[in-house]
Amino acid sequence: MFWKLVYNAFAVPAMFVGFYSAWCCNPKIQEGIKGRKRVFTELTNQLQIARPLEKTVWFHFTSVGEFEQAKPLIEAIYRETRIVLTFFSPSVAPNAQSYPYTDAAVYLPLDTPRNAERLIQLIEPSLIVFSKFDIWPNLVWRAAKYSIPIIVVAGTLHAESKRLSRFVKPFFRSVHRHINVHCAISEADAARFQELCSPAHEIVVTGDTRYEQVYRRAISVESDAEFFPGQATLKRSILIAGSTYTEDERVLLPAYQLLRENAQENYPHLILVPHEPTPERIKEIRGHLGREGLAHLCFSELTSEMDLSAVDVLIVDSVGLLAKLYRLADIAFVGGSFRGSVHNVMEPAAMAKPVIFGPTIQNAHEASLLVDRGGAKLVRTAQALADAITVWLGDADARTTAGNVGKQLIAENLGAVDRTLEHLRRYM
Repeated sequence: MFWKLVYNAFAVPAMFVGFYSAWCCNPKIQEGIKGRKRVFTELTNQLQIARPLEKTVWFHFTSVGEFEQAKPLIEAIYRETRIVLTFFSPSVAPNAQSYPYTDAAVYLPLDTPRNAERLIQLIEPSLIVFSKFDIWPNLVWRAAKYSIPIIVVAGTLHAESKRLSRFVKPFFRSVHRHINVHCAISEADAARFQELCSPAHEIVVTGDTRYEQVYRRAISVESDAEFFPGQATLKRSILIAGSTYTEDERVLLPAYQLLRENAQENYPHLILVPHEPTPERIKEIRGHLGREGLAHLCFSELTSEMDLSAVDVLIVDSVGLLAKLYRLADIAFVGGSFRGSVHNVMEPAAMAKPVIFGPTIQNAHEASLLVDRGGAKLVRTAQALADAITVWLGDADARTTAGNVGKQLIAENLGAVDRTLEHLRRYM
């Protein structure tokens, strides 16, 4: 096959060169390379003690968001089939490897024909499931050789995707033609997938399985009163900034300073939750806040005797708290959108919180829906962010209305798990 030769002769070597060239200056890539060194040994060991069930379903996802989309499906079929997870990003590794509904969980090695063959021989999957869009050609081609069915779940393909460009579309057609079912999150995504497939391919709109996941999390989150130790509380309104990067904070913190200057004593407390609260990131944030004259504490420093009224910014230096924190918010700012792609806007929406984010949202169909319906605001500058926060803080009814829009959007889209499971079970 022509495209197979091109991919393995040019794209795969370029992938290796790029991956290992960035190794010296990117800690995340260093972690990924280290995690892949013993993949096949670890996978073999995990499968040796796996549950002795007849069928195995192999789920692959790139990072945390795609894992969240896969979780409801995994948990629905866990009792009847072995579950193997592979992932690409180090950010999801701890979650996937400690996940109780899996028999094996490892990094996906780089996409060579040999690696794909070894994985299939070890796992012996009855079905391969790709979450969202992280689809690897050699893995698809090798699975097709063994007639292993493949399904894409919560599939998305945004209008600006390079996969749809005239030069590379023929290549991606050579991959997607081997996928049995594309379960798309919307009619628009289904139409774009159709461009990569023949009319005979099965492309169905099942919705986004994350709606169920965030809904379940929202209704299970514990009460607000348990968050702070003892009697410590924040006295003013609360702005939660969730899953932020440095690029987000370059807009967020100037906006916060504008709020302080304009609102005098009525500006909100800011709870800042960095995407990866490593010691280096926390040090970076504290240094910036110190230079800006913002009174701040880390969550790990809180005690029951503290008076938090004078604290401007509370930095969350632990993981796993963001969903619970959103319950405290008057307004939620979701990070990622000033760096490359917005993070999970569904979580605050499910808790009826008005949401604000930056301009890069093409990865999240639900973000566009929230903006269109008035449950969220998209901003591009620090001034626009400060203005949006000011308007909502000054109008409790408008905040409630916007929050209810988000909650209603989540409710309307429940059911994607059951619709997707119908297709998975046909091939299990």
